[in-house]
Amino acid sequence: MPEPTIVKCPHCSVKNRVPAAAGGVPKCAKCAVALPWVAEAGDDDFDAVATASKLPVLVDLWAEWCPPCRMVSPVLEQLAQTFAGRLKLVKVDVDRSPALARRFGAQSIPLLLIMEHGEVISRQVGAAPAHTLQAWVESALGVSAS
Repeated sequence: MPEPTIVKCPHCSVKNRVPAAAGGVPKCAKCAVALPWVAEAGDDDFDAVATASKLPVLVDLWAEWCPPCRMVSPVLEQLAQTFAGRLKLVKVDVDRSPALARRFGAQSIPLLLIMEHGEVISRQVGAAPAHTLQAWVESALGVSAS
């Protein structure tokens, strides 16, 4: 299982340890505000980290050598912040996780998936501007950012 990440609360600035997999929604230990949830997963732990999530999951299939992947990564992290408590971002390096790349038919990257209850409900191939990706997430989840 991946190591927990340290997330600074956007409300009170307290640092919180957020596990890659958990049964609920990560909240700040001090002020209880929902925290952005960003985790990494691979072939061995994807089901525990992503498929078992109670929240909808935005899966980012990417590679370090891919410039469009590096361009879209900060946008995805911002979306995790915007949809804190309503969405989990799980990053999968396709070079380290070839079985997941095959499982999801990743022929081009970045490949973005939105999953609910372990099922893919929406796909986005390639980099897109922030407003396009936000609209895609909102449409897939049936919610708005506010």
